[in-house]
Amino acid sequence: MGNSRRVEILVGLFVAAGLAALFFLAMKASNLSTYDAGDGFEVTARFDNIGGLTVRSPVKVAGVTVGRVAGVEYDMETFQAVVRLDIESQYDQLPRDTSASIFTSGLLGEQYVALEPGAAMEPLADGDEIRITQSSLVLEQLIGQFLYNKAAE
Repeated sequence: MGNSRRVEILVGLFVAAGLAALFFLAMKASNLSTYDAGDGFEVTARFDNIGGLTVRSPVKVAGVTVGRVAGVEYDMETFQAVVRLDIESQYDQLPRDTSASIFTSGLLGEQYVALEPGAAMEPLADGDEIRITQSSLVLEQLIGQFLYNKAAE
């Protein structure tokens, strides 16, 4: 009787550990892990196409996460996506002429905003707009261009 009870407890612990691991994986995959911008600052960037970029997507400089996407809106006058970026306060020395690009990382294709620092002496400040941007590459458009070029040969 005691041995069967011990097996039941071990199976229960194993199932609980498996559920905790699945929960952790789901949080990492969905970018819902806790992030507090705190005393950071917000800048905006305009893109012609943001692909699958979503709120809470990472903002990276040289592969290091320095913030998150705070919001995405559509500007009816310029027909562009306006992306609000929350940058952590410790990265407040990014030059004003920093450029922003949208890239895809990993096998799951998580999209993120990559910032490339410029050479200006004056840093970005709260409310500034990043003017140099590169939109997301859309795989369907690349395949379409490839097929069109092959058909034209």
